[in-house]
Amino acid sequence: MEVLLDASSLGRAVGMPAATVEPSVPRWRPGRRPVAFSGADIVAITRQPRQPLHVVRDAPGHEPGVGVAGTVVMSGTGYELVGSLPPMYPEWLGDRSFTRVHGARFPYVAGEMANGIATTSFVVALARAEMLGFFGAAGLALPVIERAVADLTRTLGGVRNWGVNLIHTPNEAGHEDGVVDLLLRANVPKVSASAFMELTPAVVRCAVAGLRQDPHGEIVRARHLFAKISRPKVAEKFLSPAPSDILGVLLDRGQITQDEARLAQRVPLAEDITVEADSGGHTDNRPLAVVLFAVRALRDQLSHRNGYTRPVRVGAAGGLGEPSAVAAAFAAGAAYVLTGTVNQLSAEANLSDAAKEMLAKADLSDVVMAPAADMFEHGVRVQVLRRGTLFAARAKQLYDAYLAYPSLEEIPAPVRERIENDVLRSTFDDAWTMTRRFWVDRDAREVERAETDARHRMALVFRSYLGLSSRWAIDGEPSRQMDYQIWCGPAIGAFNRWVAGSPLAVPHQRTVVQIALNLLEGAAVVTRAQQLRTYGVAVPDEAFSYRPRLLS
Repeated sequence: MEVLLDASSLGRAVGMPAATVEPSVPRWRPGRRPVAFSGADIVAITRQPRQPLHVVRDAPGHEPGVGVAGTVVMSGTGYELVGSLPPMYPEWLGDRSFTRVHGARFPYVAGEMANGIATTSFVVALARAEMLGFFGAAGLALPVIERAVADLTRTLGGVRNWGVNLIHTPNEAGHEDGVVDLLLRANVPKVSASAFMELTPAVVRCAVAGLRQDPHGEIVRARHLFAKISRPKVAEKFLSPAPSDILGVLLDRGQITQDEARLAQRVPLAEDITVEADSGGHTDNRPLAVVLFAVRALRDQLSHRNGYTRPVRVGAAGGLGEPSAVAAAFAAGAAYVLTGTVNQLSAEANLSDAAKEMLAKADLSDVVMAPAADMFEHGVRVQVLRRGTLFAARAKQLYDAYLAYPSLEEIPAPVRERIENDVLRSTFDDAWTMTRRFWVDRDAREVERAETDARHRMALVFRSYLGLSSRWAIDGEPSRQMDYQIWCGPAIGAFNRWVAGSPLAVPHQRTVVQIALNLLEGAAVVTRAQQLRTYGVAVPDEAFSYRPRLLS
């Protein structure tokens, strides 16, 4: 019978002082499977990360191999045991508090692609797969958002791992307030705040309204705010307690209570900060590792300064188009990952087949920055698809004209003709008539301002092209394919290279859940390969490449 003893126990057993006993070298004995020493066998083992592994040597100084199962003993014959690795599950890649707090199984978030590209069916599929999805409410009218929220609430019932996007609309403060009214009224469990450069009463109210204490004195949130940011200065605003001046405004309006204002001073505005690196849509094109490190350090500093008593999570987004990028994000300390661009290719995404086909052909460099519709006057830009569309070049023509001239009437005839014929495909007068009709329904105050401010009228007309261009891509308008605005980052090229020739290259099999499961499974495989490499195992480069397959 084998007796497993440590060095001290062995010394006492033979009547010798423990300090004089040479420490035992653990040994490992294989079961039915032999030790993997060849590159091909090591690669095969990394493909099954849920197996516990043992790194072993047949003699001191020899190249280590990898054993599966078998028996570990403290004495006797067998391979020298270098180290053991427990099973590696995709569920364990991120911060465990993420799954606990948000009612999810996986540390994975997807969605919120604007104009409803991230659909209700998209969100439902992710929620049922025990992940977290956000509905793409940005750019939609309030009645459309309300119908979507009602559908999600009815379909998902009491499930809490889903949410809705709240995008900053500096030119439409009333719309932002209206969205928050809706989210609070419908008791939406998660809200992802994006494109905020400054805090507004609306986003603060979204985080603060409903704060309470449980019988143990713990602060309970009515909903969890995720803040998607790309700059540490903006992250600091969300990592800090709600500003007292904005709380005062909300108190004066009767939109929060004194108790909610008091509790808001003890917790950060958001406990989940998504660092958005080089991504589609609004982005600063920053490298993920640089911004993630800075924001995590800032989180630690502010948590210590403010005495936060529970975890504040920092997740990663941008550039996550294949498993090694996801694994790298987790290795850099990301609590969770968020994918956006690649999900536009999913079966559930509300994007036309024509636009999806254009995305599926894109490579790493087939993206470009272009003026943003929602913050056109501020010079904010978004990252979009370049291949197969002239949208970015035409949008730049409009922005250049906006900067150069004070009104539509003062644009020189040659420039005017080029814009009317090539971009708007209508006269300025006709374009304003259609634009005016839109804003009368959405926010009549914009029309009132435009009729007394010629420059604002020009901005609204030009913004109409930018807004319609994304709608044409969604609807698949054939006459406007060269004007499609499709938000995406360089991750699309990595994704297309990764899925080429795999089941995920087939459109109907490329569901949002299959994309997620393969990214996570692949990240676990890559992480396992790196773990073995740190133990001195000669892991071939092939082990760091995971091919997609249909997963259950």
